[in-house]
Amino acid sequence: MSVAIHKATTLLCASIIGMPWNSLQSDRIRDDQWHLRFLNIDAAHQYSVGDGIRVAVVDTGVEPHPDLRSNLLSGTDVASPSGDGRTDHDSHGTSMAGLIAAHGRGPLTGALGVAPRAKILPIRDGRAAGQANSDALADGIEWAIEHGASIISVASVGGPSGRLRDAIAEAAAADVVVVAAAGNRPTDLVVSFPGALEGVVAVGATDRNGNHADISVTGKQVAISAPGVDIYSTSIDGKYSKATGTSASTAIVAGAVALVRSKYPELSAREVVHRLTATATDKGPPGRDEQYGYGVLDLVAALTATVPPLGSATVTPSTSTSAAAAPPDGPGGGRSTGVWVAVLAAALAVGVTTVFFAVRRRRR
Repeated sequence: MSVAIHKATTLLCASIIGMPWNSLQSDRIRDDQWHLRFLNIDAAHQYSVGDGIRVAVVDTGVEPHPDLRSNLLSGTDVASPSGDGRTDHDSHGTSMAGLIAAHGRGPLTGALGVAPRAKILPIRDGRAAGQANSDALADGIEWAIEHGASIISVASVGGPSGRLRDAIAEAAAADVVVVAAAGNRPTDLVVSFPGALEGVVAVGATDRNGNHADISVTGKQVAISAPGVDIYSTSIDGKYSKATGTSASTAIVAGAVALVRSKYPELSAREVVHRLTATATDKGPPGRDEQYGYGVLDLVAALTATVPPLGSATVTPSTSTSAAAAPPDGPGGGRSTGVWVAVLAAALAVGVTTVFFAVRRRRR
């Protein structure tokens, strides 16, 4: 996914009023982060902010941006034994880390991540031209598991690899959630690796209206969708970036996993993923489909709904500001209405029968 630094307009403003352009950006970036309002992030943060969670970002490295540095741990560079993962010449990894855990510079200033108190474990995978080497990804995943990550974000795609498959299996055995990008058209035609592997949460992208984004690859492996169009985040050199693609969606879902793991520490990795997919807003054909997966991420519902364990189909959202916590409309809501109609009809039938026999007895 390409990342473009949006600075032309701000540079012009800075030259007029004599302020550094990146300072002006930090003042306006929160307004640009439309996905936070879409996710109802203020309500979500009343329930969880990601305390105690370590998220590994296997990417191009993560630079200590002012909006992120307090949450950035020392990591590794799989291509250089002396590296700590805290250098980024591409901006992609820094952008992903910001979407997950940026803390901003104040209540309304600077970029904000989905889980602003989660810790980022940066792992530089040495990718070239946006294409990740599958064995390098495997190295990064294994290192993340060894160093205490409970979530691994892989906002990239690679080719099939036995080592990558083994690393994903190792993550599952260690109760680690692996979130990966489904892939971007036209470069990718199908859900790519590691997103195509069983046990990985493959993420698709939606637009500002919550509809499937044209850039997002479709396929039966897609598990969930999240905002992925015109997504603003942190970048290198203290700047900010705007990007479109399933990479951004992946980082947003990784942040959502961090919120859920922090609020429900007793849940296994599989149950955490189940909570996200069971509370997602169903779009497209009913149930899981190749565009949206189980639906579009509903952050507040994921944190507040009563979700029965895996194997049960009933989900009862608790009271919240989320649309998913309100009585459902349309095809989904029709089921509960139908149940009440059936109950009333049965009661009416019993009443009519009782009156009938009472009249017969009276006539006798």
